[in-house]
Amino acid sequence: MTLTPDDYMPRLIDQVIAKRMRSCGAVYIKGPKYSGKTWTARNNSRSAYNLEDPREDYRNRRLARFDPFSVLEGDEPRMIDEWQTVPAIWDAVRQTVDGGSGKGRFILCGSSTPDDEGSSGLHTGFGRICTLHMHTMSLFETGDSDGSVSLYGMFEGDDVRTASKETSLEQIASYIVRGGWPANLGLDPEDASNAAESLIDEIVENDLPRISPGANEGTMRRLIRSLARNESTLATDKTIRSDMRRFPDDGVIDQSTLVKYESILRRLNLIEEQPAFNPNLRSSVRVGKSPKRHLADPSLAASALNVGPKALLRDHETLGFLFESLCQHDLRIYAETLGGRLHHYRDADGREIDAVVELRDGRWGAFEIKLTGIGIDESAHNLARISEYISRDPGATPPTFLCVICGTEPFAYRREDGVYVVPITSLRE
Repeated sequence: MTLTPDDYMPRLIDQVIAKRMRSCGAVYIKGPKYSGKTWTARNNSRSAYNLEDPREDYRNRRLARFDPFSVLEGDEPRMIDEWQTVPAIWDAVRQTVDGGSGKGRFILCGSSTPDDEGSSGLHTGFGRICTLHMHTMSLFETGDSDGSVSLYGMFEGDDVRTASKETSLEQIASYIVRGGWPANLGLDPEDASNAAESLIDEIVENDLPRISPGANEGTMRRLIRSLARNESTLATDKTIRSDMRRFPDDGVIDQSTLVKYESILRRLNLIEEQPAFNPNLRSSVRVGKSPKRHLADPSLAASALNVGPKALLRDHETLGFLFESLCQHDLRIYAETLGGRLHHYRDADGREIDAVVELRDGRWGAFEIKLTGIGIDESAHNLARISEYISRDPGATPPTFLCVICGTEPFAYRREDGVYVVPITSLRE
């Protein structure tokens, strides 16, 4: 019997964990704090050890430091929560897996990594400990997508023709500011917006000094705000650094400072990159290599920009950028559930695709993202033009399907030209 908490809402990563537990001795689930890692790990475990338990002056942590192997004793799969507070546990798990038989023995959870360059000397755990990145909840997991359209089904050529639930701009704005944090479900949009603001405060005031003593809180706040201002864009480091200035006459933040503070956010699992996609072109066509950077949840971007649901409805440009971030967040979860990856595409001639999902078998789908039904025709034609361009090159793999994801469109369907039109509130893995 597992330790499934009461009221646990199943997560898509549950099925990924089950697969990895069949092939690895241990699984490490990392992701931003409050994303639900502990509950998900408990759902897949038969016993647990919590290093953050404050009872008896953190007795569990003190015992783990004295004898890291002792915390591994218990029914398996055994969960070790916030293992990074005692990094020696990693090697204890690795050695225990090496010395025994069977798969799926341990589940490690952590909201941050012990250091940013592996300077602690930890063994990689390759072949023994499989690492999974857990995200905040998708709209399908929160129940805000009816899941009537399957991402995998589009790869298989499924016909799509179904009515979607009515979705207003007000609802889209509320999904953005609430985000995918399990604790925010059911909150009033304004209250959810305040919760996201509190999380940023916690990151800056509590996590930053712990991860990097002496780091400047103001610099971190400016970085988070700059990343929010540049959500869903290909902003360069130079753009980010320039945007971090407090006043127009301030000097630009230097590159080493940017790298330092971004590394802290990466250690906290609060930055996600959307790498560039190359459809295996062997011609002279140049494809962009810069990734898009995203904060781990669209609510963080909204909070950093100080925009609640009402402010978003007055600023459709910002609403559009953050809606694109919401869609890419969900696409990433659905893609990874299928063993795939999320990319974007831009070539030297300015041809762009908002999102590309590539599966392990080499098939890929291309997505344009539109907040409303206005512009669906243009987006579909743009996808068709780029697909035709790529298909003309003998060294390229053409897309398996084309899709326009939208916010308020009331139907999911496949156009006569073969392009799917799918509301984000209809999509699942």
